[in-house]
Amino acid sequence: MAVGRIIKALSGFYYVQSNEGIYACKGRGLFRNKKISPLVGDYVEFEIRNEDEGYIMKIKDRSNELIRPPIANIDQVCIVNAATSPDFNPLLLDRFLVLVESKHIQPLIFITKMDLTTPQETAKIQEYQAAYQHIGYEVKLLSSKEPEWISEVIPYFKDKVSVFAGQSGVGKSTLLNTLDPNLFIETAEISKSLGRGKHTTRHVELLTIGEGFVADTPGFSALEFSDLESEDLGVCFPEIRLHMSDCKFRGCLHDKEPKCAVKAAVDDGTIAEFRYNHYLRFLEEIKTRKPRY
Repeated sequence: MAVGRIIKALSGFYYVQSNEGIYACKGRGLFRNKKISPLVGDYVEFEIRNEDEGYIMKIKDRSNELIRPPIANIDQVCIVNAATSPDFNPLLLDRFLVLVESKHIQPLIFITKMDLTTPQETAKIQEYQAAYQHIGYEVKLLSSKEPEWISEVIPYFKDKVSVFAGQSGVGKSTLLNTLDPNLFIETAEISKSLGRGKHTTRHVELLTIGEGFVADTPGFSALEFSDLESEDLGVCFPEIRLHMSDCKFRGCLHDKEPKCAVKAAVDDGTIAEFRYNHYLRFLEEIKTRKPRY
């Protein structure tokens, strides 16, 4: 039985890369019956039927997985945001960060289109950069007019599987094309009326960049915390996680409880107020969501 990794899923075929080459494989009916779907990034055992086709027989255990985008065994998520066009959205960035943290995956933050910002916008983005770096996140500001950033970013991908994710129109595909001009990933103009890009990426595929794999994924603009409970949310904010053990009451949700170490850290400026406000907004969203049956 051959062993490989799924690097692309398209039109019912899973393209599996092994030491011998790439094979277009179908999944066994057994997977469908058990409601198991092979994912890009899966390590699989497959049976070779001819020189470039086969059948996936077994999916090996996953270290992690995402549903949106559908991919498994991820080392890091590169969350791409635009500084402008569409406007920088820290609330949406924090939604992505919470999802990534909940899966115990390392996040990186890329902010694109810095060459299009006004001096005032640049100063504001730099303030956000400092705030996220204070938390411990890597934040890279990228400009098409300053290509030296490429040499700074490429080493992040070495020997890792990285996911590029973010709102449509922030420049994920353009960024990947800049990192490797041979990719020719389709891009689209920003819709002036909606302020967002068209969905140009229609499938998930692992691309070879910087001695590692990078996934370009379909863009989307909303994230739901359907698998996250109220008591787990604080753990997904590193700066809240750092202080929550000092709260007086076990199970403190850092909202209305007295003698809360997290709220004290907000008051003294240790925790950024905008991040805490986003936490409260997400907490309310989780509390009021409709139960699943």
